[in-house]
Amino acid sequence: MDTKNIIAAISLSAAVIIIYSLFFAPPPPDPKKIQAEKDTVNETTDAPSVDQNEQVSKISRNEAITKKERILFENNNIKGSISLKGSSIDDLTFKKYTTTLNGKDNIVLLNPKKVENGYYIETGWATNNKNIKIPNSNTTWKIEGNNKLTPNSPVKLSWTNDNNIKFEKEISIDNQYLFTVNQSIVNNSEKTYNFYPYGQIIRNKAPEVTNFYILHEGLLGVFDDQLVEQDYDDIEEKKYSVKARTGWLGITDKYWITSLIPEKNKEFRTDFDYKNKFRANFIETEATEVGANETRSNKIRIIIAAKEVNVIDGYAESQKISKYDLAIDWGWFYFIVKPLFFAIQYFFKLSGNFGIAIILITICIRLAFFPLANYSFRSMAKMKVLQPEMTRLKELHKEDKMKLQQEMMALYKKEKVNPVSGCLPIFIQIPFFFAIYKVLFVTIEMRHQPFFGWIKDLSERDPTSIFNLFGLIPWDPPSFLLIGVWPCLMGVSMWLQQKLNPTPPDPIQAKIFMFFPLFLTVILAPFPSGLVIYWTINNVLTMAQQYIIMKRTTVKTVQ
Repeated sequence: MDTKNIIAAISLSAAVIIIYSLFFAPPPPDPKKIQAEKDTVNETTDAPSVDQNEQVSKISRNEAITKKERILFENNNIKGSISLKGSSIDDLTFKKYTTTLNGKDNIVLLNPKKVENGYYIETGWATNNKNIKIPNSNTTWKIEGNNKLTPNSPVKLSWTNDNNIKFEKEISIDNQYLFTVNQSIVNNSEKTYNFYPYGQIIRNKAPEVTNFYILHEGLLGVFDDQLVEQDYDDIEEKKYSVKARTGWLGITDKYWITSLIPEKNKEFRTDFDYKNKFRANFIETEATEVGANETRSNKIRIIIAAKEVNVIDGYAESQKISKYDLAIDWGWFYFIVKPLFFAIQYFFKLSGNFGIAIILITICIRLAFFPLANYSFRSMAKMKVLQPEMTRLKELHKEDKMKLQQEMMALYKKEKVNPVSGCLPIFIQIPFFFAIYKVLFVTIEMRHQPFFGWIKDLSERDPTSIFNLFGLIPWDPPSFLLIGVWPCLMGVSMWLQQKLNPTPPDPIQAKIFMFFPLFLTVILAPFPSGLVIYWTINNVLTMAQQYIIMKRTTVKTVQ
């Protein structure tokens, strides 16, 4: 096998391995995560359990909401209600986001616990003293004063037990997604008691997830600056528990998150577990001692948000929440993906269209790597010009492979050609291809963003299909036959680009290269249309640069 065959084989193998590892292979185990699992807390602590095993009913959401007394809340972004029974936040709707493109039904995230897909948040106090009644999920709280929660008017709830201990909650909301719960214990008795503040997010059942390795959906948190991600399947198999002094915890979907932020510098234990329902909770491990005629308080922050980048980053900074920006799954290529998002967002503000912004960022990427691509294309151009001479050498030394290799290497050296440099454009494109894909896949800003013509949502696949002549035939093909206009344009651009490259001397190898554009067209057809637009425009710019360089490149004729 000659050098070119070896290089081609290595290049193709490397490309396949990289693409597979980026999009299809499960991520390797994180050493920190493994260590954290080894350090899982199994021993009994002084902090009591906050388990409240209850059976899930199957009543309608509307029935569950109207069945109990509630406090309504609303701001510019969300609306919903808090149940007075249990004082749980169990009804929340996003006002700016709809379930479908141009739809009228808003996204509903939280549901009461009696509903089959219940999803709610509870806060309170726990105790080891079995002689003391404390408020739980069945406790009905009393409203003191204002009965509607808005950014300008917090609400106050209270409940008093038989020991003359009063529990109070003051709940406030900002104009975005932050709830603040200041909970207090007023001990009007003559004894001293210990209590432990806690918060928990409960989800009755796992939602439908994307099942894609580049995105985490499930339970997560940052504990003492260490990110922990646990899938629903993981928690069903094994409970996860950890202690920390700083951090946050929550449950994340692709575009939405519910999260709890405990008070800083107070040690807490977090449990991710499953007992007929999924739960992410924390409880402080050091008791809050409340003496006779004393009052003690605790503050819990709750963020129930659409994962808008500016909002998440804003809370991380303004609320001083360590690594809260990781609520958006930027992935291992954080250092490329997040800056790329901000660049696309900048061009969106200039152009008013995310599709145009993607094209502009594609041009910028091409300009950034222009010198490197020039070097690569010059070598490829020289390789193409040298093909007749390489064919002559193969015929001349077809019986002596060693001599052929020596002559080929001498030819490369004489003409200053580096055959490996032809692989550079592929390796340049792969990180940015992945970064663009990640941006389109995980950022809510790209959701339901149109381009032009038939592309109504850049985060979804091209809806047209070559198999019904792009809509001319009144037939809806199955999803695996949806190969749209933009994927076809991408495939054609790849085929034309291939024509500018040197033809492999091996006929079998040449056929493999010819099949490659068709293969990628089928593979990338289900991908977000914004990604396919990026790849197509990148191919066109690459061809233009390559064509100009090849026209200018000449080598001496070898005699």
